Amino acid sequence: MKQRVITAIVALIIFIPLLILGGTPFNLLVVAMGLIGMSEFLRMKKKLLVSPEAIIGFLTMASLLIPKTWLDFIPEQVTNLGMFYFFSLCLLLYTVFSKNRFSFDDAGVLILGSVYAGIGFGYMMHARAVSLWMLLYALLIVWLTDSGAYMIGRKLGKHKLAPHISPNKTWEGSIGGSLVAVVVVSCYLYFFPELHAYDSVTMIGLTLLYSVGGQLGDLVESAFKRYYGVKDSGNILPGHGGILDRFDSLLFVLPLMHFTGLI
Repeated sequence: MKQRVITAIVALIIFIPLLILGGTPFNLLVVAMGLIGMSEFLRMKKKLLVSPEAIIGFLTMASLLIPKTWLDFIPEQVTNLGMFYFFSLCLLLYTVFSKNRFSFDDAGVLILGSVYAGIGFGYMMHARAVSLWMLLYALLIVWLTDSGAYMIGRKLGKHKLAPHISPNKTWEGSIGGSLVAVVVVSCYLYFFPELHAYDSVTMIGLTLLYSVGGQLGDLVESAFKRYYGVKDSGNILPGHGGILDRFDSLLFVLPLMHFTGLI
């Protein structure tokens, strides 16, 4: 417990100032988190971080995450999506040159991992570019849902939510976490009306949608960790696991916010 608290304090000391500052310093932090997230996929697949497949995998993910404005040396007609497709083909081609030591399944995991981490963390930069308060809105939903589900689940939880994937989660905790998030974040929205892309009732409904989406993101992370037989996706955050462990919910919430027109 002590280690978890110390890690959380150190992480917040780094994260919060850069979050407030925004711009390039914050974007660099997000790119670093995306690269670490990609390294966690490689770790779960038991691939070396210094290998041809790892290098191509990092480039595949970075092609989706790094803003095109940082790549002025690349011809204008070459898009991020174009670069992603090129590096994806390189991963597939490497299955030939590696004589199937690196398989089609391996390539599929890295390509899907690139989409998951690259686009997910990319939307974190987009949300911060909209405003600090917009990204805080997303973070509050995730943090409050997680904390509410934990506390209410411990007190009232009886019915398992997904015992085959995450045995400790309950329906009572899940519903309670979403209710806590909706109530508290609705108060937050009251003080920041500029975040209202829609009327108040719709915003409350969207907050509930994002809360549920965040919990689904958490379950997805639990599913692939269970598949690979690991407790945590990484160990960069002692007591908390890896970057994917900490941001799994947000990687679902932020795309949902984009699809519904907030970012």
